[in-house]
Formats: sequence, structure tokens, C-alpha cells
Amino acid sequence: MIKNFIKRIGPMNCLMLLIVLSIIVFSEYLFLSGKKLDAIFVAFWAPTILGFMNYLKYKK
Repeated sequence: MIKNFIKRIGPMNCLMLLIVLSIIVFSEYLFLSGKKLDAIFVAFWAPTILGFMNYLKYKK
């Protein structure tokens, strides 16, 4: 199942999605530890990376 997913979306996109997931988890950690402004700053990275992925995908 995971191999089929990686094959379908590509290994680089899979890596980028894992990075986005780790950014979201890290942002939640910062928020729950009381560093709310830092958490908001880090949380903006995830949609930025996803938007950049979409841009590169449809640029062709």
C-alpha cells in the first residue's frame, strides 16, 4: 500500500509531504509549549511548501 502510494505520487513529493507533516507537528509542539507566535510563524511554512509543490507540478 505504501509502495503503491510512493510510486503513484513520486518519491520527491512523498518526501516533501513528510517534511510538511513534520512542520505541522513541530508547530503544534511549539503552540502547546506556550510559544504561540513562533508556532504561527512555523505553521505558515507548510502551506508555502505545498503551494510551491503545486507550482512546480503545473509549471510544465
